[in-house]
Amino acid sequence: MFKQKSIWALTALALASAAAFAAVSADEAKKLGSTLTPVGAEMAGNADKTITAYTGGLTTAPAGFQKGSGIRPDPFANEKPLYSITGANVAQHEGKLTAGTRELLKRNPTMRVDVFPTHRTAAFPKYVLDNTIKNATSVKTIDGGLGVEGTYAGIPFPIPKTGNEAMWNHLLRYAGQTYIVKYDSINVNASGSAVLATTGEIIVDYPYYDPKRSGVSGEKDIYFRTKVAYSAPARRAGEALLVQDYINPLENGRKAWQYLPGQRRVKMSPDLAHDTPNPATAGTSTFDDSFVFGGALDRFEWKLVGKKEILVPYNAYKLSYAKDPYAVTTPKHLNPDYVRWELHRVWVVEAKLQEGKRHIYATRTFYLDEDSWFALASDQYDARGQLYRAGFTAFTPAYEQPAPAATAQFFYDFATGSYNIIGLLGAYPNGVKYIAPLSEKQWTPDALAGAGVR
Repeated sequence: MFKQKSIWALTALALASAAAFAAVSADEAKKLGSTLTPVGAEMAGNADKTITAYTGGLTTAPAGFQKGSGIRPDPFANEKPLYSITGANVAQHEGKLTAGTRELLKRNPTMRVDVFPTHRTAAFPKYVLDNTIKNATSVKTIDGGLGVEGTYAGIPFPIPKTGNEAMWNHLLRYAGQTYIVKYDSINVNASGSAVLATTGEIIVDYPYYDPKRSGVSGEKDIYFRTKVAYSAPARRAGEALLVQDYINPLENGRKAWQYLPGQRRVKMSPDLAHDTPNPATAGTSTFDDSFVFGGALDRFEWKLVGKKEILVPYNAYKLSYAKDPYAVTTPKHLNPDYVRWELHRVWVVEAKLQEGKRHIYATRTFYLDEDSWFALASDQYDARGQLYRAGFTAFTPAYEQPAPAATAQFFYDFATGSYNIIGLLGAYPNGVKYIAPLSEKQWTPDALAGAGVR
């Protein structure tokens, strides 16, 4: 309780020193730490108590967690579902389901949504909360919402007013500064056959969240970068990938490089963005489906619809850390026994393709967790207005850090009947390991070749 009171006191202190020219007024920002959490979520639970009040998130590791380990035991492993939703009773619960979830239930008699008690587990380090408070009254979007300026190392818009601001909260979400993961990605085709798509080791780095970074970020700053080295299957062993995104994509667009062992050279790959099919998912998702959404906002118009209570995969440790990655798959959909669904408030953002721009999706709907700003789900529609694909991420906070986290992402293609899940950790001893940031030299294209050598 003392720790929580200290956070609210820091909130008030930060508001007092906020900049005069603000994204929201100082008076409005005073809601942060009173009726809103420091990152902008509603402090209170909902009226029927199916969503509880926020009390600071989960910051205590459960029994069985080994200090320094990247493997995180499920803190809610003994809980039982409150109820289950199938195709037979989906009509009773449609208002709490995304379009993609409804479609899965209606198409597949074996699909099931097991609904568990809601736990608001997202938690943040003190410096992230402090900087989020500063951002509330200092950050603005630029270039029609495509870039941001005036950001400290925190959530940029804890009280968003536009769809662009909400999506920037997702893009600049806090997931820890630097972490490394070894994972499996599995494709399941329309006939139900599951095959290994890739085994990879990925390093994810958010320079934006360097605690030593002082002042506000500039347009040339890299906010996100990742490096992946693939070790399986044999046809992809030795490949490597480097991607980096900038806080002002109009001034500095995404930069990406690939190392292909057959060519024995690193080449720049500007097409690894937007709707380029992601080969690691057998075409069931695009590069900007990464983390449910990743990359520039420039091809869509973004509308902030508002808040909604939705059932989403949450605290899904059983899925992410499953020892046998193939056990989590069944024909047509993930094994329901491995997916934990909870009711959470989400920000709903709708995206409409701009006139004259190209993308395989004409419209998209995103569901952003109010407690963490992670995109938890998405619905994608084609030019005919038909539901084309759906994406989900399995939220699994690193409670000992603390840091919101989500490695497992899964995408359904309703046109082909296939799906993919990426980011399964349980077959390897590493889990999600938070590490010291790499040197700048290790983020160069020249370093990529060494990472990809067989």
